[in-house]
Amino acid sequence: MNAPSHNIMPRRRIRLLDEAAQNRIAAGEVVERPASAVKELVENALDAGARRIEVSVADGGKTLIRVHDDGHGIAQDELALALERHATSKIDGSDLLNISSFGFRGEALPSIGAVARLTLTSRAAGADEAWRIVCVAGEIGRPQPAAHPPGTTVEVRDLFFATPARLKFLRTDRAELQAISETVKKLAMAAPEVGFTLRAAGPEQEGRLMFRADPEQGDLFDARLARLSQVLGAEFAQNALPIEAEREGLRLTGFAALPTFSRGSAAAQHLFVNGRPVRDKLLAGALRAAYSDLLGRDRHPAAVLFLDCPPERVDVNVHPAKTEVRFREPGVARGLIVSALRHALAEAGRRSSTTISTAALGAFRPETGAPHPAYQGDYARPRPSAGLLARAWQAQAPAAQGDAAAAFAEAPAAFAQETAPGWSARVEPPAPDAEAAEDLPLGVARAQFHENYILAQTRNGIVIVDQHAAHERLVYERLKRQMAERAVPRQALLIPEVVELSPEDAERVLDAAEQLAEAGLAVEPFGPGAVCVRETPAALGQVDARALVRDVADELAEMGDARAVRARIDAVLSRMACHGSVRSGRRLTGEEMNALLREMEATPHSDQCNHGRPTWVALSLADIEKLFGRR
Repeated sequence: MNAPSHNIMPRRRIRLLDEAAQNRIAAGEVVERPASAVKELVENALDAGARRIEVSVADGGKTLIRVHDDGHGIAQDELALALERHATSKIDGSDLLNISSFGFRGEALPSIGAVARLTLTSRAAGADEAWRIVCVAGEIGRPQPAAHPPGTTVEVRDLFFATPARLKFLRTDRAELQAISETVKKLAMAAPEVGFTLRAAGPEQEGRLMFRADPEQGDLFDARLARLSQVLGAEFAQNALPIEAEREGLRLTGFAALPTFSRGSAAAQHLFVNGRPVRDKLLAGALRAAYSDLLGRDRHPAAVLFLDCPPERVDVNVHPAKTEVRFREPGVARGLIVSALRHALAEAGRRSSTTISTAALGAFRPETGAPHPAYQGDYARPRPSAGLLARAWQAQAPAAQGDAAAAFAEAPAAFAQETAPGWSARVEPPAPDAEAAEDLPLGVARAQFHENYILAQTRNGIVIVDQHAAHERLVYERLKRQMAERAVPRQALLIPEVVELSPEDAERVLDAAEQLAEAGLAVEPFGPGAVCVRETPAALGQVDARALVRDVADELAEMGDARAVRARIDAVLSRMACHGSVRSGRRLTGEEMNALLREMEATPHSDQCNHGRPTWVALSLADIEKLFGRR
């Protein structure tokens, strides 16, 4: 017997679902988990002009969510209306594009009330008394007098008790509490002038403090940086670059971290559009493109970016959760982010992440193992030979510049040979202008050790440079500059290759033909759903044109911009730079080491190599003195 088909069903009459079922279905889109309810309630408080918002949750928000604010409150005659679906004070419904508030759909409170026990208590600004109203599984009660300060408190108990199947899909209390904490912190970043408090509370009493951020003072950048320091930590604030740019009516502000302050995931990327936290592929892709040359494949930049634009140029009514947006001119938004971040990173000067210096200092520890062979006995010390002592005295005695320099260069090498056979170092005599060079960002070269690391002295400390990584970035930037000046050389195919695509992909590729030609890939139409490849970038050598075009088509479909060709060319240049740079194990003269330092200071993005690793580490004199107990 054949199994019944799911597509063959008896005819049923069309009927209208009752209001309770409608509300519970709609609630599934707005309130997915406790963090969603917290987000909606906190956004309502922000729209109400609150200056302080207190959030308390119990059992990960499953049994209790309480949000209290000091906003303008709700009048008695509007309490019941606030619990009706699509009732809102944010818009009048005449223009759904001109939206400047967090909420506007009028779905948050009725959606929560449809699946939980909701109590709304409020006292409007200027009113003498407060009122309370209760909604249980969509059933709205009558307003009752209550005691409450100016503002509003929304208390949600037993979330999803009316839809118990949803409870089975929630995660552990710890995971749900973590999601609530992330939601509150993200909203706190968008409103530094508002104070936030989050507590993990019991059903009847206040519990432990999870997060607190007092209102920040000062201008926009100072207030935001102080708030980000509280939310993301002081290390982010220390390694962040201020971003401020404007293009065609769109304004971008915020902070982007140095490339060497990268992360293993995109969790440290926070994007806001008109103050609203969003998840947008276009903006995330633009952020990734801005750091494309500076990070390895498994590293992600850290950034907090605020994009402000006229409300009519962005559609926030894409999803009930209001976390997705659609731009009227996506290319302008993407170009603004990429150009602003690249300009800020290029103008950052010689800066390396403070975490690298901290890690380097942490690696210095007193040796606790077996003593060096040269150190025998309890109090024995290496004793240099008489000849070495004579040369050392000669180097310190008043003498001609050349004689002293020669003695200085010879004595340390002899000392290293006698006392530490495993140590490999090349010490350079000080140059005549060494004192002035110490004021430069990377200082003056003093030594090379293990034939790969340059030790330079600055006015306030020392700098250790990885010569191979540094020269690799210098060569790469030089190759890119030459490529940009001469355009991308093309290699004409002896037999043009026809690539079959879907009609949509073919149209996307042909629309981007001019942009692809600038990158060295020449394509032409070749009938429906096909393109003809006549030229490929010469730097790629023998290339699979079919695979390249398909990658371009996929990228155009996902991002709306073709960067695959340029990315492949840059990858080739990066490999060429790696093989053509100064190799580890090569001894450099003092002039070569100093020339490398000066070129690093003049080259953008030389703080990290092509693979995202740092090229130099700075140690301050104060930190070095702490290692030896001098401070």
